[in-house]
Amino acid sequence: MAQAETVEKILNAALVLFAERGFAETSLRTITGMADVNLAAVNYHFGSKKELIQAVFSKFLQPFCEILEKELDSLEAAQPEGGAPSAEQVISCVLDTMLKTTTVCGVSVQRLTRLLNLAYTQSQEHLRHHLVANFGKTYHRMTTLMHKTMPGVSPVEFYWRLYFMLGAAVFTLSSFDSLRSILNTDYSTDTELEEVLHLMVPALAGMLRSPHDPT
Repeated sequence: MAQAETVEKILNAALVLFAERGFAETSLRTITGMADVNLAAVNYHFGSKKELIQAVFSKFLQPFCEILEKELDSLEAAQPEGGAPSAEQVISCVLDTMLKTTTVCGVSVQRLTRLLNLAYTQSQEHLRHHLVANFGKTYHRMTTLMHKTMPGVSPVEFYWRLYFMLGAAVFTLSSFDSLRSILNTDYSTDTELEEVLHLMVPALAGMLRSPHDPT
């Protein structure tokens, strides 16, 4: 088996298992069993479980950031002179990029958002350092554009509003299959993922821009 094929098989198995079970609950032996490679292959190609976790995130965040940078370039270039994108435009750009990334990586939005959730809900400080070092520039650009739409909101309040918004988005997308099933049962109707993303844009923008009440 070619080395590149071995690496890809390990990454794909790890991505699926981490998303479904979590980091601590997924052993390297389980990953290599699904990938059908020997245990030594993980150490040879990645060095450790921590580095494998980082590589899994890089697998989808690298194309995500590359696509998003181009999308944001186009979005800013389309603005009137001196103008800035709206929160809705930036959010739409991010969600569209997420869909495009799933096509490039061959992984569902549900799995990608479950992994993003794990980065914050499980103790993986090394992963957060990795994400900031390698993808922090694009994240900073995105959040700066969002903050510009709310000049009166302090950095601390914006920080919390941003994570309220991200938390709602991650929960909805990572739980999409379950939420869709409940909708089918309770309302006898269905909603495709693309339609849900469209519905999310004004709701998420509203979380960012809701009026500040100091009381």
